[in-house]
Amino acid sequence: MTKTNAGNFFEDFAVGQIIRHATPRSVTTGDAALYTALTGARFAVQSADAFARAVGYPAAPLDDLLVFHMVFGKTVPDISLNAIANLGYAGCRFLAPVYPGDTLDAVSEVIGVKENSNGKTGVVYVRSTGYKSNRTEVLDYVRWVMVRKRDPDHPAPEPHVPELPDVIAPEALGSAVPMIDVDAWDKDLSGSRFFYDDYEIGERIDHVDGMTVEEAEHQIVTRLYQNTAKVHFNQFTEGHGRFGRRLIYGGHVISLARALSFNGLANAFHIAGINAGRHVAPLFAGGTVFAWSEVIDKAMLPGREDAAAIRLRTIATRDLPCHDFPVTDADNTYLDGVLLDIDYWALMPV
Repeated sequence: MTKTNAGNFFEDFAVGQIIRHATPRSVTTGDAALYTALTGARFAVQSADAFARAVGYPAAPLDDLLVFHMVFGKTVPDISLNAIANLGYAGCRFLAPVYPGDTLDAVSEVIGVKENSNGKTGVVYVRSTGYKSNRTEVLDYVRWVMVRKRDPDHPAPEPHVPELPDVIAPEALGSAVPMIDVDAWDKDLSGSRFFYDDYEIGERIDHVDGMTVEEAEHQIVTRLYQNTAKVHFNQFTEGHGRFGRRLIYGGHVISLARALSFNGLANAFHIAGINAGRHVAPLFAGGTVFAWSEVIDKAMLPGREDAAAIRLRTIATRDLPCHDFPVTDADNTYLDGVLLDIDYWALMPV
């Protein structure tokens, strides 16, 4: 009897299937420090206990994307170990704060399957939820991933593609932020004098800085999340694969774009929800990531006068400074060098 896990293939998934993922993870200040070292994240609320307490938190919470990646990493051995590509995200809500000492685990439900026309792969849709050990939900999200079939002759399942929201309604965003004392918000320490009312819909912000990614750092950060996807680590197999080299985890690109966005959006202190995300192109070691953002909507939140939601579309590029705000050509095809297109809600003091 085989005792090892080769991961699930496309024909192993069925709509309605519930998967409890292995290895709960207690997160620490060491995890937070390593995440900062590897991504350059520097938002004040997540960086300093003193700042966080002054504005209303009991302590500095973990970076939202660190929580996302740790929950995502739990799901990889069961969902995407045999994936060809992670295709996109939708409806991701950050529901409760996570602090050092909390323990995270994850559960996924298969909500859609559709075999591809080549008969060798299929797309699997899952809704994954991260929990604290007391069963408080900390986030949930949908992602869809292209997975290899074990047996190309296995009959195709009845296709089911779930309906996904284009955008999370502001009133449906989670309660991961306590009431903020805006008067105690030190703009010098936060890194920006601009609050919610200072941003206009349609405004574009070049985040200016670039960050070159090295081989060792992207492997360390992905191991931090216990993400076991072989495309990121196994040169023995990936050297003969589609790209001929290891692929940088797309979530690392999201984190780098978020870290770069500090320059221009330093007071966008919390990611409340990810409406949609697409990994447009792969990134490999040696590439330099740049980013820019567009304000596409703004919304006051029910029952809150301290913080409001700003909807941002952030584009990350490879070896392509963003002063010209590149996205697509006249045929709506992404330009060469575009890596990531992500649409999310962030909270800002009012």
